[in-house]
Amino acid sequence: MNPVKALTDKAFHPGEALVRALLFLSAAVAVLTTFGILATLVFEAFRFFDTVPVDEFLFGLRWSPQLALRVDQVAGSGSFGALPLFVGTLLITAVALCIAVPVGIMAALYLTEYATKPVRAVAKPVLEILAGVPTVVYGFFAVAAVGPFLRDFGDVVGLQITSESALAAGFVIGVMIIPFVSSLSDDVIHAVPQSLRDGSAAMGATRFETIRYVIMPAALPGVMGAVLLAVSRAMGETMIVVMAAGMAAKLSFNPFEAVTTVTVQIVALLVGDQEFDSPKTMAAYALGFVLFCITLALNVWALRIVQKYRERYE
Repeated sequence: MNPVKALTDKAFHPGEALVRALLFLSAAVAVLTTFGILATLVFEAFRFFDTVPVDEFLFGLRWSPQLALRVDQVAGSGSFGALPLFVGTLLITAVALCIAVPVGIMAALYLTEYATKPVRAVAKPVLEILAGVPTVVYGFFAVAAVGPFLRDFGDVVGLQITSESALAAGFVIGVMIIPFVSSLSDDVIHAVPQSLRDGSAAMGATRFETIRYVIMPAALPGVMGAVLLAVSRAMGETMIVVMAAGMAAKLSFNPFEAVTTVTVQIVALLVGDQEFDSPKTMAAYALGFVLFCITLALNVWALRIVQKYRERYE
């Protein structure tokens, strides 16, 4: 008789079967929920594409999802060109990343390589408090402080910046996701073996040279993964965009103007009493499906970067 199997059978407890079943059920619920969400989006999105052509939806320049209730209704013809929404989403996301990525990575480098233990013990939790602030509070901050400040600053330097702008929304979203980038980057940088730092110092390199030529190349895959995951977080923000950038579906590459995003229009389409068989309502599912595909592609890309370029140190 196999002694290992005998010990395993002897150690088996009837309660383990129940625990194993509960764990399997928990994992199955998570997987089935994901598939259920995806199936709903795909089904409703393809119903919408039966009414509106895919090329018109993806590349159309005018977004006005209005439906005529009668033949002679003025401005009742719907336009479902979602390109202004995609451009607005990318514009606000780009502004947010310009704020969050350099600040978050430099904060992680300081906390890991320069800060003393007492300073790190205080600064890291304080920085991560930003991640727990509700997004509506960030929206109030954007409306009350950031938007007016940018408008007044534009008047001083001769730029026309509206109170509701992609710049204001992107700035506040960037501040919101700084802890996200910083925390993930800090964990990655902290995981670089101390022997690499010691070896670099033994070769006569300064601390800055060690960071530039040893630590950052070693941590780059994880840092890139953190940045790409932060992109997904920024693209999905809604409340800050509604309050700081408005809901004007305008095709513009100017960050000083008011724009809107995909998530904002999804909320606008589904607010109030709606006919769920109308193209106007089903457009929300099409927008959600496209946004799901974009964020899924970014997350898969981030995982592939981490897996492909990860360096293993012994």
